[in-house]
This record gives sequence, C-alpha cells and structure tokens, in this order.
Amino acid sequence: MPDIFFEMSALKIAVIGLGQFGRAIATALTKCGAEVLAIDTREEVIDNMADQVSAAVALDATDKKALSSVNITDMDAVVVAIGQDMEQLLLTTVLVLEMGCKRVIARATGKRVRLILEKIGVHEVLSPEVEVGQIVAERLTNPNLVSYLQLPDNYRIAEIKTPRQIIGRTLGNVNLRERYRLSLVTVKSIKEGESHIEGVVDYEFKIDSCHTLVLFGQNKDLERFVAINQ
Repeated sequence: MPDIFFEMSALKIAVIGLGQFGRAIATALTKCGAEVLAIDTREEVIDNMADQVSAAVALDATDKKALSSVNITDMDAVVVAIGQDMEQLLLTTVLVLEMGCKRVIARATGKRVRLILEKIGVHEVLSPEVEVGQIVAERLTNPNLVSYLQLPDNYRIAEIKTPRQIIGRTLGNVNLRERYRLSLVTVKSIKEGESHIEGVVDYEFKIDSCHTLVLFGQNKDLERFVAINQ
C-alpha cells in the first residue's frame, strides 16, 4: 500500500469509519481547509469518498501495519468515528493511542462506551446523538436561540435572534457588558435570504430585527438577557 503524504502547512486529520457521522466530519474538515485522510474497510465507501477528501484508503484500522503504512502517527489528530461495532471502535482506539498519535478523538454511542473511552485515555469523546438532542431541546424551549457552542464552566458562545425589546437601539444603549455581563462577538444579518457577518461593530451600531447577536457569556446570563428583553 503506498504511503500517504500531505503538505506541511495544512492540518492533517485522519477520520476512521465512514458512516454518516464520519463522512460528515471528513467533508466538513475538508471544507475548512484540512488535509483529510479517510479510512474505512469498505471499498465502495472509499470509492465514493475519494473525490471529497485529500486521500481515502480501504484498510482494517485494527491492523497496526496497515495504519503504519498510511503514516497515521504523522496526523495532527485522529477521529475514530466507528458507530456500529463497539469492539472495532475500542480496538482501533486502543491501537492509535498505543501508536502515540498526538490527539485521539473517539465517538461514544452511549454512556458505557463513553466511560470505557475515558478510562483508556482518549483525549476527547464525542457523543453526537446526545449533543444534537440537547441542541434540539434548547431550540424548542428557547425560540430565540439559533445555535450555540457549549464551553467549560457553564460558558457558551450563542447566536441569538434579536430580542424584541432591543430592536432599534444601539449597542451602546443596550450596554451588554455592564448590564448583562455578556460580550458581543459579532452581529449577523439576513439580507436577501443570505447570511452576512457585520464584522467588528462599535457602540453606535443600531440593532435591527434582521440581526442575530453572537454573544459570549455564562448560560444564566444569556438566559437572563433573553428573558428580560423578549
């Protein structure tokens, strides 16, 4: 099997397991400019992915020699996205950890799998089903919430539809930092059906109904901001 080489300037990431979740990660990383090595045991899946990533290889990821042949330890990160076969998931994860891969991210399909992955020393564990469920639940209970990124210590970056009470006011008048303990990252707007970033805005910027605010702060402060101004 030929060696796989990448340019040094690009982030190099291997994605092992090309189910729906793995394919989504691989294509998203490629769009973000990463050099993606896609790995799966199924030839037909590899054929379908070949033109969507930097390199796609059919191999058994539980075989150390096979992984060595594609320079797996040279990757900046390895994502083990195997979802159906728990034994294959765990064997692959243990192997890439033992081989000394810099950063290993693995998918957990349940609490038991998450616990095992954490115990064997996986650097990061993903639980997409749980995370999607939480996002959907929050969006249903809080219609103003467009999306969010949860951070440690109860902080998050959240995109919020402009609350009714602040439409027409300037950012200086709203006084996010002093009044709500929130920091504005940027403002997004919808113009002619397309989303645009307003960039770095100043205190004189007037908030309109077409805007969404990208805010950073603690969960409770974000919730309070929406509750007061809805």
